[in-house]
Amino acid sequence: MTPPPPLPAHILIPLANPRTAEDLIRLGAALLDRVRGAELVALGIVEVPEGMPLSEGATRARHARRLLQRVHAFVPEGVALRTMVRIGRHAAEGILEAAREEGSDLVVFGWGGRAGGGGGAGTRARPRQVAAEPTVYSPTIDRVVREAPCEIVVVKQRGVGEVRRILVPVRGGPHAELALRFADGLGAAFGAEVAVLHVVPPGIGLAVRAQAERALAAFVRGHARNPVTPLLREAVNVRSAILREADAADLVVLGASADAVAGSGTAERPHLVGALPEAIATRARPTVMVVRSRTPIGRATFEELARRAETLAAADRAAEQSRAVPARVERWFAEASFHHTEFADLRRLVALKEQQGATISLVLPTLDEEATIGPIVRRALRDLVRRVPLVDEVVVIDSASRDRTREVAEAEGARVILHQDVLPAYGSFRGKGEALWKSLHETTGEIVAWCDTDVRNWHPRFVYGTVGALLDEPRLQYVKAYYQRPIVEGGVLREGGGGRVTELVARPLINLFYPELSGLIQPLSGEYAGRRRLLETLPFFTGYAVEIGHLIDIVERVGLDALGQVDLDRRVHRNQELEGLSRMSFVIIQAVMKRLEERHKARLFAELGSTMKLPRSGRGRLSLEVFELADQERPPMIRIPEYVTRHHPAETE
Repeated sequence: MTPPPPLPAHILIPLANPRTAEDLIRLGAALLDRVRGAELVALGIVEVPEGMPLSEGATRARHARRLLQRVHAFVPEGVALRTMVRIGRHAAEGILEAAREEGSDLVVFGWGGRAGGGGGAGTRARPRQVAAEPTVYSPTIDRVVREAPCEIVVVKQRGVGEVRRILVPVRGGPHAELALRFADGLGAAFGAEVAVLHVVPPGIGLAVRAQAERALAAFVRGHARNPVTPLLREAVNVRSAILREADAADLVVLGASADAVAGSGTAERPHLVGALPEAIATRARPTVMVVRSRTPIGRATFEELARRAETLAAADRAAEQSRAVPARVERWFAEASFHHTEFADLRRLVALKEQQGATISLVLPTLDEEATIGPIVRRALRDLVRRVPLVDEVVVIDSASRDRTREVAEAEGARVILHQDVLPAYGSFRGKGEALWKSLHETTGEIVAWCDTDVRNWHPRFVYGTVGALLDEPRLQYVKAYYQRPIVEGGVLREGGGGRVTELVARPLINLFYPELSGLIQPLSGEYAGRRRLLETLPFFTGYAVEIGHLIDIVERVGLDALGQVDLDRRVHRNQELEGLSRMSFVIIQAVMKRLEERHKARLFAELGSTMKLPRSGRGRLSLEVFELADQERPPMIRIPEYVTRHHPAETE
């Protein structure tokens, strides 16, 4: 006999209120197949009303993420749980999209009972303004049950304490098979007896009863891996018989009934899972789980298959249209903008790091930073290595400083490297980007975090903010920082004056040519972290253009959803003079123009200058100073044989 299919390995649990989520998390964990890579995903949905930009949901998304962190306390040992928040117009759309993107095998809903068409799992859902189908559970749950690409469990919660007996009423069919499979898994997880109940009419006679008993025993053998107790009961009223047996159970699991599969029910009272399961869920004493299997295709005609394909294609087109750039950016802004306080629990981050088997490198690029590098290295090693082992190595990569930067960093305990000494066969260029590129070769972490070193108020949040988002959100591959940037003018610190190149050059260019990146608050910030598997595939501009180049290349290679940004509050650093900002702007514009030409595979600009002329004027003096400012470009590190030998030795054997 063919063994029953395994339990689900990817379970999505939409949560409206994490404070009432413990039962759903416990049930989801008990249903999870403990194979490698299996996980629960706790999903929060933030609804943004029509007519309001999706980006308005950013603050509520941050609050939702904080609330969702509480559910980690409910997870049994050995079960992987991930949290995520989605922004959308309607909760159901966000849940369906998450289920498809995550490849979920099962969605588990909590249902509080009938509320006159009120809220649904994951949100306070509102009735649509257009004519809608009558509500069974809630507008959210109803739509997901109808359209979900996976199996569904709706849990009528009445508390799940000690589970000693699980009742499974069955009548046959795919939903009953799924109910028994799930109850069997729950019984094994909780150490509970599983009783499988089948109700027959009274007075059927001994021969017919024996036949029903044999059929029930065969059904149990075919769909349960563990011993279960078959129960055959005679009763006039099936509903009453199930409710009587439920009184002696701690949990009831039953499948959708045939009327749901056939789509029967009235216009006023449709049956998403069938009239009987809905009645049992409403009236039974213990918690009730109603399961619905994916509708099998069976012997569908070619016409039915064609109609289904046409429907899916239309849905895909609608989804693509909904992802038009402005809407995508607004939604990304709301979903992917974090605050460093979300990751301030460093021990939780260490647990995530160990669970993922990750290592983390902190790289501090320097050029004449004697005044600030000492306190930065000291605090990084103290707070992020010794007190809490979040970071595995701290590397200072120096660009031939003329002061005591290297000596100070070494005295504080950092590993110090001169970037000109790294990969000498490939030469050396001046610039921060060159140092960052070579730091990939010298570090070992699967996550690499970079921090500028001219910062006067350096804090560990500059590292755990960006790294924490990567550990907490596996979909992210590269996270940028943003912050308030005061400026020193005449020896006085003034708020809001920093970021001049960003506002006057980078932001207009991004909005003109790369609008996908327009939601980034500070695209040129010097604090960011990325996953090595992505970083090693990126080319690096050798100077000022390294940050803008990364963002353009990442969004074109892996898409906007791989990016995140984290608010680090306030950052005070050494501000450049206006002439230095002019040079930086010139190089950034060059890089953007180069990427535009590569995108269109054409020479768009007949002359793209690489020199910048700066007029000098004064008393009796007039001159024109010429600077060569073109950034060079390093290839992806994965193309360097020495790097492959060092970091991917299996590929060179």
